[in-house]
Amino acid sequence: MLQQTLAAGFSSGMTVLQPASADYVPDVVNLLLKAARQFRASDIHLVPTEHSLRMQWRIDGVLHSVAAFDGDLKSRMVARLKVMAGLLTYRTDVPQEGRISTAGIDGEVRVTTFPTLFGEKAAIRLFAESGQFQLLQELNLPSDVEQLLSRFLRQTSGVILLTGPSGSGKTTTVYACLRELVRMFGDARGLMSLEDPIEVVVPGVTQSQVRPNVGFDLATGLKSMMRQDPDVIMVGEIRDPETAESAFQAALTGHLVITTFHAGSSVEAVTRLLDMGIEPYLLRSTLQVVVCQRLLRKACSACGATEQAADHNEPSSATWKNSGKETDKTSDRGAHAESCSLCGGLRYHGRFVTAEVLDPAVPDVGRGLMERMDSKMLQQMAVSGGMATLRDRCEQAVRDGLTYADEVFRVLGMR
Repeated sequence: MLQQTLAAGFSSGMTVLQPASADYVPDVVNLLLKAARQFRASDIHLVPTEHSLRMQWRIDGVLHSVAAFDGDLKSRMVARLKVMAGLLTYRTDVPQEGRISTAGIDGEVRVTTFPTLFGEKAAIRLFAESGQFQLLQELNLPSDVEQLLSRFLRQTSGVILLTGPSGSGKTTTVYACLRELVRMFGDARGLMSLEDPIEVVVPGVTQSQVRPNVGFDLATGLKSMMRQDPDVIMVGEIRDPETAESAFQAALTGHLVITTFHAGSSVEAVTRLLDMGIEPYLLRSTLQVVVCQRLLRKACSACGATEQAADHNEPSSATWKNSGKETDKTSDRGAHAESCSLCGGLRYHGRFVTAEVLDPAVPDVGRGLMERMDSKMLQQMAVSGGMATLRDRCEQAVRDGLTYADEVFRVLGMR
């Protein structure tokens, strides 16, 4: 199984390190960063327990236990990460976050720490390596979504809203949008961002990080940023009514605003903004497009999963009622995958992105916004206007053999 492979791979790397060496802790931290990257992990969790520090890697959206560190390594490893990220090692009672930019570590690395009962928990986000997922066409978005985003990025005002839950790839997409703007316009447009924190450095964009402890929050920064004469403003995330209001006012005054927002669907994003106090007329006049995306695990091709997915995993009503439970055919397929060196018996390897697009310019959708219709009614109007929902796209991916119905259930839940 994959979990055993991960544990064995990391353990073999540990055997060559010298515990008596003064560089032992830095070497362990460098090893876990390198090994996690090698196994395609997107996140590393270092979770303190009463007597040890448990390490988990998130691969293709799923957590796997890899190792546990005992003794004084429990605190020394987190302290080492804090040094690398420029955090305060003596503050173990408050959350902290920072970036690692040490030579020899490829790709952007973000570190956050959080105080718990048994010590500090550290979460490490490993962004794509340099050169990966740089531009929109490299994300492999559905072709219609990519074309729409490319078109709206050429607009001179309005709001482009990228939504989805945590871990759905919003950050990767928003940075790809910024690079796309740099590629299209070069120095002809002023590009500025306000982030919390800056996760990826994008040449050609003037990036700023908020500092709430000195009163420089998202809403305050946005108001000041508009006096800097930007053409495009990227806001890392809308988190509160004041930031939402400032972002939409910036779009109303002639700026193109690109931002992210946590929501389960494109329609839910709009109705949540209405609930936050954004006036319907402001949404209708400034909102260019809402893109809601998800990442799904790919069916492994090496163990024959792709060929079997379309035949054995048709998303019928019975499949959804079973809530992803194993069928006899699924069990046979799982047994066949056990010997696969690529997926380690998981039947999945890698992920792909899919998305739905809500276009406020569709007459019925625009009318629904102005009338403050609930999400269910607005969803019906959007579908009637031609919107392919996330569920539609995911079920089509199952029919095309790209993934399995149990993965759609894991990501989207029941119908």
